[in-house]
Amino acid sequence: MKKQHKIISTWVLTATLLGATSCKKQLDVQNPNSPVIEQAKTETGIESLASGGVYITGFNGSNPTVISGQNWLGDSYFSLAVGYHELLGDNISAEASNQNINVINLPATFTADNGSTTTNTSPSKSVLRISNSRDKKAANAFFYEWTYMYGLNNACNNILSLVDGITFSGDAAAKKNTLKAWAYWWKGFAYSKIGSLYYAGIITNEANAVTPNPNYVNSAAMIAESNKNLDAAAALLTSMSNTTDYTAVLSKLIPDFVQTGKGQVPTPTMWIHNINTLKARNLLVNKKVADMTAADWGSVATLAASGITATDYVFTGRTTGTNGFFSAGGGSVAAMSTGLPKQSTFKISERLIQNYSAGDQRLANNFTQVDPYYNQVGGFTFSTRWQLVDGGNGIDGVQVLSDKTPGNYELFIAGSYEENELMKAEAAINTGNIPAGLISIDNVRKYQGAGLASVAGGTYTLATATALLRSERRVSLVFRGLAFYDARRYGIIYDGVGINNAVVITQPASGSTPVVNTHGIINYNFLDYWDVPADETVINPPASGSAPVKNPN
Repeated sequence: MKKQHKIISTWVLTATLLGATSCKKQLDVQNPNSPVIEQAKTETGIESLASGGVYITGFNGSNPTVISGQNWLGDSYFSLAVGYHELLGDNISAEASNQNINVINLPATFTADNGSTTTNTSPSKSVLRISNSRDKKAANAFFYEWTYMYGLNNACNNILSLVDGITFSGDAAAKKNTLKAWAYWWKGFAYSKIGSLYYAGIITNEANAVTPNPNYVNSAAMIAESNKNLDAAAALLTSMSNTTDYTAVLSKLIPDFVQTGKGQVPTPTMWIHNINTLKARNLLVNKKVADMTAADWGSVATLAASGITATDYVFTGRTTGTNGFFSAGGGSVAAMSTGLPKQSTFKISERLIQNYSAGDQRLANNFTQVDPYYNQVGGFTFSTRWQLVDGGNGIDGVQVLSDKTPGNYELFIAGSYEENELMKAEAAINTGNIPAGLISIDNVRKYQGAGLASVAGGTYTLATATALLRSERRVSLVFRGLAFYDARRYGIIYDGVGINNAVVITQPASGSTPVVNTHGIINYNFLDYWDVPADETVINPPASGSAPVKNPN
């Protein structure tokens, strides 16, 4: 991973003094005069490295504009990498050409209500692979999440390589174990992201490795490595007895402006709940629903039963006026989807909106219907009648999806109560306990203030309960980077499957009034797992016996 490590090393070192030069725990993203790794070999230094290594290196340091002046319209992992997931899950669309965001989610075909079919002459798979070369980095979607997550992984490797050699005040063991748990948790997160998106990956646990590791493993092995690291974090947290020093360290690792709402410092038990939720996700999103066994559903149910609760604190992000790690106006999918369709980078998909039930207050509080915005530049499913509202429409007690005022927007980085509860629901529904699954769906709707009548006690078959669950996951977990995983595991992205009864705005053959199709047929035909980026494979060719780095799909 030679090239990636060069990028990663630079940003890890830049992150070393972030906390030390800022006020209290707030991140300072200014370049601290070329710091060296030696400056992390103190208690305050390792805490600064551990904080900046995650929030700057992992979620901001691979920003394409920062790396090489590429013209991306956002400014963090949460706008770019998560944006790809939401695009491929058809929650949003885009007409801008930056980083190919206008073509990677263009379906293979669309059939309108009148029976006419439009075919994409530049299929998503072809566009993605044509751009997978080192001289097309700006357009190479494969490059970004890989680089972000290996940057995060290497930052954590640095923490683990240094922590045992540092002298700590107070309970040294508790402080060291907190830092180790932090590193193992984020390594588990990074490997989860790699294994859930790429056809192959590399397991690398050496800090700032100079010699590339040419041993690629398949996505299942990456998920196993994710779980291994998550288990290592859980073991440390289970044995944590000094919660005073634990809290003192974690309060320095999580930026102070993040420590509000659901992002406050978790107790060891809460953190273990977060781990169990991510492990449940690892299993659920990397198997097709049709291939899940009773044992698989049992494992998901067991993990989710000990997963995030409604009162747990989780890992979130917050915007801030200065010295943050993503901006209020361009650092998240939500921010870039906010405003009139003709002004926002991302457009709200009609297919997302059609998943809201009639009377859902989450729809009323977050979206406004506007005149149809018809623009088929680059694609034929991009047009929309919906605007995401900045700060919501003021309905008390209802979820707000976007807020561009610094400090107001709460971004979920990893798991959440809603995701965990819906995994409980899905496991119950698929093991013959539909009533329990319906209760969990009601729990999520109540938690987000949907204002909908209870579904518990209703008569649902496996098919109708699954459809309800599928819609609920789309609306309650929107902008959280899960939409593509769900479309993949339900088979929707594959050639010849797609969706029926899709709402799509089209232009009539004559006249200027757009047509609202309500029975459209969309055949997506997307890659299910991405090829390894050329920036890795060209410089670091696979060794004999490595897993394939290109998806045959």
